[in-house]
Amino acid sequence: MIDQMYRKAVLTVAGQKAIENAVRARGWGMAQRFVAGETPQTAIQAVHDLKKDGIMANLDLLGEFIESPAQCTQFADNVITMQGAAHAAGITPYVSIKLSSVGQGKTVDGEDLGLTNARRIIRRAREYGGFVCLDMEDHPRVDQTLAQFRTLHGEFGGQHVGTVLQSYLYRTEKDRASLDDLSPNLRIVKGAYLEPETVAYPQKADVDAAYRRLVYAHMQAGNYVNVATHDESIIHDVQMYALAHGISKDAFEFQMLYGIRRDLQRNLAAAGYRVRAYIPYGRDWYPYFSRRIAETPRNAMFVLRGMLKG
Repeated sequence: MIDQMYRKAVLTVAGQKAIENAVRARGWGMAQRFVAGETPQTAIQAVHDLKKDGIMANLDLLGEFIESPAQCTQFADNVITMQGAAHAAGITPYVSIKLSSVGQGKTVDGEDLGLTNARRIIRRAREYGGFVCLDMEDHPRVDQTLAQFRTLHGEFGGQHVGTVLQSYLYRTEKDRASLDDLSPNLRIVKGAYLEPETVAYPQKADVDAAYRRLVYAHMQAGNYVNVATHDESIIHDVQMYALAHGISKDAFEFQMLYGIRRDLQRNLAAAGYRVRAYIPYGRDWYPYFSRRIAETPRNAMFVLRGMLKG
């Protein structure tokens, strides 16, 4: 309950326009801890830097609350530009997209624009041998996102498209089981949106327990799983579970956020585990930055110290 209260308090404050304006004016230096610059070039440099430590990358162009169909299509064009830039730089492009950012829920020419633009992005990923992860958003979008994932998986295959499940939603274990016929590549996260107790566990212990169940079940089903967490106790338990059940290190990977626990990322990679950093970039960094601060008081203290230094 304390974690839920903290998240709600931070996101409520972050949603105030005066606070947003103050952080946008003074906070970019701090945001750079979590965001790899505003351009594809800065993000690609971050990929090269991580590669030196044996860490892979998941590129995410930031952008939320994009309203018009034209803006959504332009956003998709920008993602495709990044895929091309990464390919030209010798990087196999692995990107994440929010379907809302590319038009989910907007109908154009009789089809959902999010699905149309996602097809374009995944088609380019297939051309380059890359991968697209369909990020999961707040609970009202889950059904449509899973349905569109199923459609896109059928068209492009699991080697080019995956999606995300959030352990704090009560429904997620059933959602995971419902996808087993696809043998999907899934990224398991705890969840960063402010959700009501009617749909999400309010207690951290319950969220963590559900997280472990999801990862173990997906492993046991023989599916590739992206263990997206910085929680060292969960990471240790997943390592022990894989060892006890004869699950190869090639059957899963650990995913962490850019700029958070770099030491842990390096140590896991040095131990022979697959590690991938989630690298956000772009000008629309404030909503992402706010959710990172809402995740833990430690992140909030980092920002507060930075603000006090001016």
